[in-house]
Amino acid sequence: MGDLLQGKRILVTGVITDSSIAFDVARLAQEEGAEVVLTGFGRLSLVNRIAARLPKPAPVIELDVTDQEQLDSLAERVREYVPALDGVVHSVAFAPKEALGGNFLNAGWSDVATAVQVSAYSLKSLAMAALPLMERGGSIVGMTFDARYSWPSYDWMGVAKAALESTSRYLARDLGPHGVRCNLVAAGPIKTKAATSIPGYGGFEEVWAQRASIGWDPTDPEPAARGVVGLLSDWFPRTTGEVLHVDGGVHATGC
Repeated sequence: MGDLLQGKRILVTGVITDSSIAFDVARLAQEEGAEVVLTGFGRLSLVNRIAARLPKPAPVIELDVTDQEQLDSLAERVREYVPALDGVVHSVAFAPKEALGGNFLNAGWSDVATAVQVSAYSLKSLAMAALPLMERGGSIVGMTFDARYSWPSYDWMGVAKAALESTSRYLARDLGPHGVRCNLVAAGPIKTKAATSIPGYGGFEEVWAQRASIGWDPTDPEPAARGVVGLLSDWFPRTTGEVLHVDGGVHATGC
């Protein structure tokens, strides 16, 4: 047990399975002294079962990041468990299959709009919903996949991640006066349920096997989770609008 987040209250979205980065963030945050509240979408009974596997059981609040009523009531519902928040983790992304797997030129706007709203605009939505709970400032951390490049099969999710990275920079600008930092962690490929549903996911693992200078284990979400926990802590008090790469060094290597 450490004390990197001692006394902090952290809201973590996107916990679906115990193999997800979000689950490891919640676990490490608890081990570093934080009080954690989770959000779930859809099958809350499943999220509750996963939450019970944490070092300490964490409450689960329903949150659909595209539902304005749920966003508007988020602060009130979080206050049932903690009086305020010091950190928020955005680990939410989705694109319809029609917008992935080589369909870049064929995807229609409705599918693209869904990808952008859920994967990028939701960072702003979540930040504004949580802001009333962050009167003493804090840290918002999201998850991205290096959007400087086009990736095979990633298609409109890649575009959505580029929008997410831009959204984070604008939030860093506009939330700074509130004492709130906003940063992203760009992780390498992790074999989560969401990732493996992407057509051609195996190609990402091949790239990382060849180019990760310090090595990369796609079954281990802890390195990325450590990056998130670090950014949630007070060790980066003047870091905002940043993308921290936790990818084994692939972002820094050529072909």
